[in-house]
Amino acid sequence: MGKITVETCGIEGLKVITPTVFHDARGYFVETYNYNDYKDAGIDQVFVQDNQSASTKGVLRGLHFQINYPQDKLVRVLRGEVYDVAVDLRPGSETYGKWYGVLLTAENAKQFFIPKNFAHGFYVVSDYAEFAYKCSDFYHPNDEGGIAWDDADLNIDWPIPEGTRPILSEKDANREGIAAFTKKYRT
Repeated sequence: MGKITVETCGIEGLKVITPTVFHDARGYFVETYNYNDYKDAGIDQVFVQDNQSASTKGVLRGLHFQINYPQDKLVRVLRGEVYDVAVDLRPGSETYGKWYGVLLTAENAKQFFIPKNFAHGFYVVSDYAEFAYKCSDFYHPNDEGGIAWDDADLNIDWPIPEGTRPILSEKDANREGIAAFTKKYRT
């Protein structure tokens, strides 16, 4: 019980995980995490913190990362739908500055594994979404970093309806692009 299917994403380390969901007349059962299954799939992390957020349609959270205490993340949607994005910020990576996006929904039960040194963000597609994620290190409030969600150099294809702007935090509305991040942290 609890077996998973793992898809690679064209950027080393990123993985989309689909757990087996067992449906019957009562509803469903899904094992959302089993260390042994994930280890067998090449995801051998110890997670030390779980986080959960709720957001309304049009909210965009990200692109976030920890600078000196990077975190592996395993993310999923408990209710609703989000478009989830990871951007490669690993020094020396052949795919530095490349991004990958995946639709995570409560119905498809997909999870997204994001290794250390990736920026992460999501856009809420449904009227409401609850989002959960496991982290391999604790959150350090004085260590947070971010990149502009709409950076032209990244050119992320967010599913934002034409003529609308996402709902952003003040921090996320004022982030710099990847070129400023690279100059500050990677030179």
